[in-house]
Amino acid sequence: MDIISISPCIKRTSEVGKEDCPHIPSVSKSEIQNFLTPRPVKTDQEIIESSMAEDDPNCISEDEDTTFEKVRWGRHHKGAKILANFYSSGKRTQEIICVYSCISLMFINFYFILSHFRMDYFSKVVLSGVCGILTADFGSGLVHWGADTWGSIELPIIGKNFLRPFREHHIDPTSITRHDWIETNGDNFMIAIPILSRLTWIFYMTPKSEIPEVYPFCAFLFLCSIFVAITNQIHKWSHTYFDLPFWVQILQNYHIILPRKHHRIHHVAPHETYFCITTGWLNYPLEKIRFWPTLESIVTLITGYKPREDDLKWASKTS
Repeated sequence: MDIISISPCIKRTSEVGKEDCPHIPSVSKSEIQNFLTPRPVKTDQEIIESSMAEDDPNCISEDEDTTFEKVRWGRHHKGAKILANFYSSGKRTQEIICVYSCISLMFINFYFILSHFRMDYFSKVVLSGVCGILTADFGSGLVHWGADTWGSIELPIIGKNFLRPFREHHIDPTSITRHDWIETNGDNFMIAIPILSRLTWIFYMTPKSEIPEVYPFCAFLFLCSIFVAITNQIHKWSHTYFDLPFWVQILQNYHIILPRKHHRIHHVAPHETYFCITTGWLNYPLEKIRFWPTLESIVTLITGYKPREDDLKWASKTS
């Protein structure tokens, strides 16, 4: 039933009867219920048809005659091979420096957090922590959306160093499961460094008597930075269908971190929704208010660029 077809003279049935407005169509309770029931962002059929089955990479078991040249996604895709080869020794060095710098700052700030903790801070710390996690989730969505949707591999510095993994990941989603710990987490640890540096500065420069006033904000920054840093590790787990630790599966099942089935919605081509990859808590509300399409329309209106042009170019590369 189309809501536009409903006559404007419909009011509460207690106020107006059908005889007062005879052209009102009769609406059954089941029709109203169907209209109000939220529809899935992507149906199971869309997921099967337009994404790679990661529990059966390259879908080899579905067709014994399948050859690597015919595979739509995976490590044998032409574009995936080219993109994987762009990973350089310079990029590796940057990731190693960022990981060890970030871990050092984590230990320093964890010491400050523990040494200044008081039980009467508990409720404020919990609230601040939840806000920090939500901020990290939204931040992951914003960065993920920006890198997926705009820019090109040909851009200097950021192209091959930072946009390349996003292009490769859409063509070969399971490539992330073959990355070691440094390659998986290097860029996210880099993003967390400014947050942790700011937190260290606050602890060093704030007089001890004023620490109680800033402690909730410090807890917010600390939890936000931790979840920012481990976002891609959580993302990697969402693509890992074999030999996941039991405790990770529990966190996924209770949606404390990004679940596998939830994230697979993003991998339905053309990858235009469910960008948040830390916990994924914000994906559904952002989808309902059409946050990403609205943002894309604004960017296109201002710049004239179309979303995901470079992403589609690599996905369709065959030679």
